[in-house]
Amino acid sequence: MSISLQEALDRVLDAHRRYYTVTRQDPAAPFAAEAVFEQHDERYFISRNIRLSESDAKESVFFAAVEELGADSFRALDETAWNEGLSRVRPGWSQRGSDITLIILTNVLDPEASDLIRSANRTKSYAFSFKGWSNYCVIAIEVPTGNAACNRLGRQRKESLCKIINASNK
Repeated sequence: MSISLQEALDRVLDAHRRYYTVTRQDPAAPFAAEAVFEQHDERYFISRNIRLSESDAKESVFFAAVEELGADSFRALDETAWNEGLSRVRPGWSQRGSDITLIILTNVLDPEASDLIRSANRTKSYAFSFKGWSNYCVIAIEVPTGNAACNRLGRQRKESLCKIINASNK
C-alpha cells in the first residue's frame, strides 16, 4: 500500500521535530514546510570568566512536496532554497557552518532532474571561512517506489529518509 505525498511529508517532518524547529505555517514559497537547527557551544577554562572559544552552527531545511519533479521544477526549487537559505545566514567570528538543505518528496522523479540533483554542488565561504561557510544538501525521494536521488552531501540523510518513508509504507 502506497502512502500519499502529504502522509510522507508528515512522517518526515515528525522525524525532524526532535532536533529541529519545524514550521508549516507561512513557509517561504513554494515550500510546504521549513525546519531550523541551531547550536551554540562555548568552551571555558576553569570558570565562566575565562572563555576559550565560542561557536555557532545553523541548518535551514526546506521541504517540498510536488506531484512530478522535472528538470525545470527542480531548478526553480533549487534556486529558491539556496537564495532563501543564504538570506538567513548571519556570518560572524563565532559562526561555523550555516548549511542549507532541500528535501523534495514527489510521486514521479524525472531522470533528467535526478541527474541535476546528483550534480548539485553549491558552497559559499564568508571571509575565507573565518566567519563561517554554507554547504548545500539536496535529496529527492519518489514516494511510491522509494527511488531517491541526492548530491554528495545528501547520501547519509537519504538513507534515513528512505527508511522513514518505507517504514510508513508497511
